[in-house]
Amino acid sequence: MIASRNRARALFAALACLGAALAHADGAVRLKIATLAPKGSVYHRVLQDIAEAVKAGEGGSASYAIYTDGTSGGEADVVRRMRVGQLNAALLSTVGLSEVDPSVSVLQKLPLLFRSSEEVEYVGRALRPELERRLADKGFVAILWGEAGWVRFFSKQALAVPSDLKARRVFAWAGDPEQVELMKRFGYHPVVLETADVVPSLETGLIDTVPLTPIFALATQVDGLAPHMIDLRWAPITGALLMTRSSWDALHPATQAAVRQAAERGSAVLAAYQERADAEAIAAMQKRGLTVDRLSPAQEAEWQAFAQQLYPLLRGHTVPAETFDAAVQLLAEYRARSGGAARGR
Repeated sequence: MIASRNRARALFAALACLGAALAHADGAVRLKIATLAPKGSVYHRVLQDIAEAVKAGEGGSASYAIYTDGTSGGEADVVRRMRVGQLNAALLSTVGLSEVDPSVSVLQKLPLLFRSSEEVEYVGRALRPELERRLADKGFVAILWGEAGWVRFFSKQALAVPSDLKARRVFAWAGDPEQVELMKRFGYHPVVLETADVVPSLETGLIDTVPLTPIFALATQVDGLAPHMIDLRWAPITGALLMTRSSWDALHPATQAAVRQAAERGSAVLAAYQERADAEAIAAMQKRGLTVDRLSPAQEAEWQAFAQQLYPLLRGHTVPAETFDAAVQLLAEYRARSGGAARGR
């Protein structure tokens, strides 16, 4: 029975890949891109610009479809669909990128490691050639890299110190089992959900605390259900637009060059947007009742001490040891050169 199921899965994968190849048999490129980003958002518009570059470069009856708002499933589902040829590309956060290679986790899954977006950019740019090589080894091409804001804790009641979380029902991303197990190890109560389930789960009381970016919280009106936000940058959300190697290789060289140019424009747009987006989102939520809970120096030190406890458990497990060590060394270099950067944008 198991062997027969495995053969069926293999046949399905082969047929899906054949279907992707046949999409080009008539000379027409049909590009399918997935993202959790909302329709009409800046991320959606950047994807449209890149897809238009493909359409213009390939000419003829080339077309594209962008599936926004998580309609293609969670990020783990999207990666699986890319692998079997049902999707050609996806804009993924580190949660999805880690499904391809865990080394990318270094940019997002180390809480309180980074103090500013400048630090994230410095470390990310230095590590990017190695990260892209690892992704390429798994059959994917990184087209664009960017940030999507800083994760903050939104909750129904105020938070002050890490131990407060032990009495809360905390949202955890589906497709990140290591994070879930780590939370349980420290006595927390994660509730595994897709992002599309956050709002209804807050409404029903299934969860009461959510680590999200202010932009996402504003767009989904999470602040109306979880009206407290702790003033703590837990971790940056970093992501990339990945395309399957087979889809990338099917494009003409001139189209590939045009896509790279569109990606450079997109990176600049996202960087400029990100400089102000978090602050504007928080200000907008405060106008409609969000309380930003400030931390005392002692409370912030408790959060930092908690993060330090996590690093030895994350190194070599969630993040490959060599990648973890490289990031720590790069941060030390950056802070030495900048005189110990304070918390920036």
